[in-house]
Amino acid sequence: MLFIFVTCFSFILFFRYSLPIKPLPPWASEMRLLSFYFWKDLSILFPFAKLFKNTLFNIFPPKAAKKNTNTLSTSKNNESVMIEGMSVLDLPNLALECILEKLEPAGLCKMACVCTYLRDMCLSDHLWESHMKKRWGRVIGHAAYKERQLHISTKKESNYFLVGGKGRDSKKMKISSQPSIDSVVSCYRALETGKFWFPAQVFNRENGHVGFMLSCYDADLSYDSHTDTFQARYQPHGRRAAAIETGVSWDRIRGAPVDTSPHDLHISDCLNDLRPRDHIEIQWRRNKQFPYGWWYGVVGHLEECDGNNSYCHCHESDTVVLEFNQYIPGSRWRHTMINRRYHREEGNEVDGFYGGIRKLYHKDEISIWQQFWPAEILQ
Repeated sequence: MLFIFVTCFSFILFFRYSLPIKPLPPWASEMRLLSFYFWKDLSILFPFAKLFKNTLFNIFPPKAAKKNTNTLSTSKNNESVMIEGMSVLDLPNLALECILEKLEPAGLCKMACVCTYLRDMCLSDHLWESHMKKRWGRVIGHAAYKERQLHISTKKESNYFLVGGKGRDSKKMKISSQPSIDSVVSCYRALETGKFWFPAQVFNRENGHVGFMLSCYDADLSYDSHTDTFQARYQPHGRRAAAIETGVSWDRIRGAPVDTSPHDLHISDCLNDLRPRDHIEIQWRRNKQFPYGWWYGVVGHLEECDGNNSYCHCHESDTVVLEFNQYIPGSRWRHTMINRRYHREEGNEVDGFYGGIRKLYHKDEISIWQQFWPAEILQ
């Protein structure tokens, strides 16, 4: 190995200083001796190859890559999107899309500033749908998308009625240079900047107020990128003004699991499936003027049942016992009973009104509720 290196190096020195070098033909001026990646791989296997590469590049310095007229420079550092004389735009579409799919949202936004072609690719919906799902999928529900569509239709209508000659043209040009308002990237940006207040639900509202432990209430939320938290605006209770809470963390938010309005009774479709030890959440409100919140509980046994699963027939009874074990035994909030066949809204002005029921089938939903279990049993 050493012999080969000494021989090659001597030949290079002799070739450099002893022989006249004729200029290369025009067709050879664009060629490279060997690819950069070839030398990188070779230097790993043979350490002397790095020295050999540097020697060759000193003898035959690579010609500066020509700027591609189809490639623009970024506004920040004015660096060209060139790699070893080849433009990113020269890649096949499939290869380029594979690269763009690996970029985070910030990287896609930077690439979109390079040129018109890359902007169209980087802002396409199919690239942003995965980022949208990963970032916002858990907290954005069907109600939020409906609200977004309403916002879009209102915005389009206001743009349609722009008036004025030169001013109108300039406004249209500004609008057309931006992503379409109904695109996924526009929705992503509206959420990230906090400009879009979206409907969702918040666990343990008002900073975990004891009166709302193990509950989940509807609210309009706006994201604050500086603190990575949300501002929640709850619907008014009776004559009270809307309550506002700041600093709501991601783990306290979920998209509404049903389309039912917080002022409407949810029609229960699981009553015949309820058995002891099933996990449920049920609508509850203080009085008829209040919106419903969802409260966590479990299905219990009837008083005459000893809880032995081998002899339990509670699931055959029309009466279903619902337990809220976050409250101490004897508390009026500890349990309630509903009629399996005729359940609608049940209750009174003293104990509140119990509404529709959802059975929790998935462990993920149950674990989210249980992570908010209070440190002490409530009165």
